[in-house]
Amino acid sequence: MSTSMNRRNFIIATGFTALASTRVLGANETLRVGVIGAGGRMNDLLNAADRVGGYQIVAVSDVYAPRREAVKQRATGASATTHLNYKEVLDLQLDAVLIASPDHWHVKMASDAIASGKDVYLEKPVTHTLEEGAVLTKAVRSSKHILQCGMQQRSWSHFRDAVDLIQGGSLGRVPQVRTYWWQNYLAHGPRQIVDTQALDWKQWLGNAPDQPFSEEKFFRWRWFWNFGGGAMTDLFTHWIDVAHWAMKQDEPRNAMMLGDKYLFEQWDCPDTVQAALRYPGFDVVYEGMMGSSIDDGGLEFRGTDATLKINRSGFSVFREGVPGNLNPVIKAESFRDGTISHMENFFECVRTRKEPNAPVETGVSAARAGHIANQAYQRNTQVTWPPK
Repeated sequence: MSTSMNRRNFIIATGFTALASTRVLGANETLRVGVIGAGGRMNDLLNAADRVGGYQIVAVSDVYAPRREAVKQRATGASATTHLNYKEVLDLQLDAVLIASPDHWHVKMASDAIASGKDVYLEKPVTHTLEEGAVLTKAVRSSKHILQCGMQQRSWSHFRDAVDLIQGGSLGRVPQVRTYWWQNYLAHGPRQIVDTQALDWKQWLGNAPDQPFSEEKFFRWRWFWNFGGGAMTDLFTHWIDVAHWAMKQDEPRNAMMLGDKYLFEQWDCPDTVQAALRYPGFDVVYEGMMGSSIDDGGLEFRGTDATLKINRSGFSVFREGVPGNLNPVIKAESFRDGTISHMENFFECVRTRKEPNAPVETGVSAARAGHIANQAYQRNTQVTWPPK
């Protein structure tokens, strides 16, 4: 497998059109980075960036003051400037920005960042609506800037090896991809008390309908339609991206979804989900529930010759026709968090102007699949794509 990995890395390094840079960076020059959206996921991204090194936090923007201050304190010498309005960050001389705001801000912030001359690491899902896909793609492709979507599996070594196996025909024909993700929100501990005097709720809402402050929405915004898209854009987005990548198809023809609010009636989005999407030549199914964490999340590529089971810890391949079929014929384990490799790839692309591992089209198509499934749920019917 190492041979195929080297081959693929060579293709990525040499096969894409180079993008012109606004500033020529030396190979070891420290990147000047701005932080937009300083919540829990941004903390994960900065932990990964620290492992990569070669960057400096110059400025941070968040609508909640304690989060701004927390990022400022982790900056070198606590020298980063803090800003309520993210546009003030974009006015500074930066090489790149990291964006991990709620979903409804993603396209606006990323487009503004690109317009201001910055490269962008944009958390998933990169869009909040179907219509935003074309907007974001145009913003990126009409510019000379790098946008890395936060689909870190694209840089995760064992996912890359697994895709090589699938595309090389090791599984035979693959008619079905099963995906799942279970998380237990019931087990979450008590939340931090929000100091509403330190929060600009109106700015947090942005273009969402005006509504009173809610701690549930502030902390669990992914489960309200105004700000997120539930499991299908938070969790399924990662797995459908892997399916798109491995199967070389990124647009479903039909989608159905059964969803219920059995545990969290205060949410807009269902906490218990079964979904099915039909692609040319294969189906993708998803199941998940937010009150159980046994098995966590993963995918199964069910082939006629073998089945590949993969999650963030590693993958196993089980051959058809082997008695008992319990022992994998191939097994690989993860040796490094893919977010670190993904950030490393982003920093490299900022310096070299290569195409990143997760370009805008991958993020848009992964989010689109989740949006289409949510549309089927909201309409309580099967959705055909593209719409007739």
